[in-house]
Amino acid sequence: MSKPVRRPRLFEALIPVIFLTALISINVFIFGDDALAGSNQMVLILSAAVAAIVAIHTGHRWETLHKGIVKAIGSAMSAILILFLIGSLAGTWLLSGIVPSMIYYGLQILNPTIFLVAACIVSAIVSLATGSSWSTVATLGVALLGIGRTLGIPEGVIGGAIISGAYFGDKMSPLSDTTNLAPAMAGTDLFTHIRYMAWTTVPSISIALIIFLIIGLTRSQDGAINDIEPVLSAIDNTFRITPALFLVPALVITLIIRKVPALPALLAGTLAGGLFALIFQPHIVYEVSGIEENFLRAAYVAVMKAMYTDIAVVTDHAMVNSLLTTGGMSGMLNTVWLIICAMIFGGIMESSGLLQRITQSVIKLAHNTGSLITATAGTCMFFNVTASDQYLAIVVPGRMFADTYKKRGLKPQNLSRTLEDSGTVTSVLVPWNTCGATQSAVLGVPTVTFLPYAFFNIISPFMTILFAYLNIRLSRYTKEEQAIVDSEAEEETS
Repeated sequence: MSKPVRRPRLFEALIPVIFLTALISINVFIFGDDALAGSNQMVLILSAAVAAIVAIHTGHRWETLHKGIVKAIGSAMSAILILFLIGSLAGTWLLSGIVPSMIYYGLQILNPTIFLVAACIVSAIVSLATGSSWSTVATLGVALLGIGRTLGIPEGVIGGAIISGAYFGDKMSPLSDTTNLAPAMAGTDLFTHIRYMAWTTVPSISIALIIFLIIGLTRSQDGAINDIEPVLSAIDNTFRITPALFLVPALVITLIIRKVPALPALLAGTLAGGLFALIFQPHIVYEVSGIEENFLRAAYVAVMKAMYTDIAVVTDHAMVNSLLTTGGMSGMLNTVWLIICAMIFGGIMESSGLLQRITQSVIKLAHNTGSLITATAGTCMFFNVTASDQYLAIVVPGRMFADTYKKRGLKPQNLSRTLEDSGTVTSVLVPWNTCGATQSAVLGVPTVTFLPYAFFNIISPFMTILFAYLNIRLSRYTKEEQAIVDSEAEEETS
């Protein structure tokens, strides 16, 4: 007979989290940037094993934990498939000359002083229009990173500007999944949520833009402009550069704006990139395929390679060569491995009730509005670190805190705003979170490298907490509304 399931003690629930945090810290210290190559994945597996031991000790059966693992991995499958397609899209967009063209034209427009501000604003506009930070970073972000590198700007700062803009747009877009998810969990409507969220989001992005402008104005620019001409020459001598290539990114953006799901939209962009490679870059197709005479065979081999494996286009400029490489689908395998391991840990923690036990203890510490919103923000960030998934960081705290907000007279838009200000934007700052791992892989910049410069993402949770303590823009129920809410709560309980 199996022993009855009991509620875990707080110290028991914290054991896997403490183990994970300590071992991840040691691991990153020892392996550095190579931690994502496999050692972090093993840390997550070992932490999952510790969580399973604690869960079984509290009476849970392995079958229950296994179902939790499968469910968690299933919830991440969409992200995994998108990640694979992003790898393929990057390959065909390199082969076709789309990314080199973005770099080529961008270098002629932007200069080092305004580049970071421009990169942030452009990323925000595209992400707002598409509702997807992932698609923005994978397409425009990759091109902006290449431009910034050639301007002599450190890749961490460039990544921070791109991430800041992309997550601002994603957070404010009615097309975004998280922007729809947060109000659904809190119990408010989409546009009330967006309007209310603007009060904290606009100041956060404004501060970030000012910081990026200051960085641009104070950076040494010696030699940066002089280095651009050889880069432009190397790209122009290697690829056929034409504005017609931008029809492919325009297609993807149009599909996403028209609410075509991400997977078919990215696949369409990948295939269109392959087609444009055959039309505009036949010499590159021959080079990548290694086949000299039969164009049909060379075309098939080159496009397939671009989609599934490493390809590189060689020019006479070393810096340009470093930009013109991609790993295709295979380049995403380490990230997929990391996501699966993170979901194993998160699935056990969720299905065993260990995460809920920790967050329930947090609620008890929230005695006023400021501490309640601080507790909500902290819980969202805690889930991003432990459950490794931004959706869990929105869904679980949203469910947990909804009734507490109502009882304290706070309308649900207060909760939905806090969920996004802390859950959505901080997910990309955690190296083993699905968002952090994905954006790092797509940009080719370690999470810890762009983290200090993702100013919008860092400022956002502090801004929502500041508004709470200063009692700015906190929407409350009137006495009549509160009476109705309390009456509805009593009916649901009975």
